[in-house]
Amino acid sequence: MTMQDPTETETELLAAVNGADTLDALEQVRIGALGRKGRITDLMKSLGGMSPDERRAAGPALNGLKDRISSAIDARREAMETSGLEARLRQEGIDVTLPVRPETNGSVHPVSQVTEELVAIFADMGFELAEGPDVEDDFHNFTALNMPPEHPARQMHDTFYLTPDESGAQRLLRTHTSTVQIRTMMSRPPPHRIIVPGRTYRSDSDMTHTPMFHQVEGLVIDRATHMGHLKGCLIEFARAFFDIDDLPYRFRPSYFPFTEPSAEMDIGCSRADGELRIGAGDDWLEILGCGMVNPRVLENCGVDSSVYQGFAFGVGIDRIAMLKYGIPDLRSFFESDLRWLRHYGFSALDVPTLAGGLAR
Repeated sequence: MTMQDPTETETELLAAVNGADTLDALEQVRIGALGRKGRITDLMKSLGGMSPDERRAAGPALNGLKDRISSAIDARREAMETSGLEARLRQEGIDVTLPVRPETNGSVHPVSQVTEELVAIFADMGFELAEGPDVEDDFHNFTALNMPPEHPARQMHDTFYLTPDESGAQRLLRTHTSTVQIRTMMSRPPPHRIIVPGRTYRSDSDMTHTPMFHQVEGLVIDRATHMGHLKGCLIEFARAFFDIDDLPYRFRPSYFPFTEPSAEMDIGCSRADGELRIGAGDDWLEILGCGMVNPRVLENCGVDSSVYQGFAFGVGIDRIAMLKYGIPDLRSFFESDLRWLRHYGFSALDVPTLAGGLAR
């Protein structure tokens, strides 16, 4: 073997690379040059039969040859792919003179629709809209709400915790919108009358639970509010939202660390023949939790519990959307399926009223 061999080989292979007119032909050139039995591979194998002086001269030359041929093949392939794409784009050009496809108008997502319904209903009752951050600290999410350190909601299997910062403090994704109640009470003196819709996060996923979901919570704090006001407010809300003037209801004793006394509100329903019907029959369906704000929560927020009291409630927006509009699986809310949205979506002109129903 002489030093002329790799030079002649390079000239021949470069000519073959430039002469390849299809990607398949170029691939055959690559195999013939760099494959297991390719010409350059054979030259590399011949290094074992050379003397040390010959290897020192031929080795770098062959490695350079291999790199140049590889680069030439890559450049040729890229040029051919670009040329092919440009040709395809020319052939598949859009004729802008054709009539547009018959697309339907956009629609409002059920979660957005129900959120607007809730805000409108409570706005008619004098509630103010309030918002807060999705990423919270332990105090606003747990401690201020009278949740002790051993409370199950604080555990990793229920709550999404973020990586601790340099000081060791660990923030989290809020597990309820009650954090905004705390921020409101700490930001200004009473009275308070707020409604708080927003996203919340918990580590759970099935037909009725998702890791991210939507809640709306209400808070009323003043000097004279009592349990009767709470019941009247929620009864009016439920009847307006479900558009049933005589909707049956009941309040059952319950427990929440941030309210005392606490209750759950049920509405009348029927499950006959496997079909859920709101407002009919002799069965009951739980829709929300509520209660008088625990004095400890008021004191944690700097509110004098000997002077002020009030009530709070929380409603799952996704859940009551499912109940009102007959949506069977909560996970469908977050799958971005346009067919589903076209079926369950709403017109932007559907506006809720406290009087009941949607005014169009």
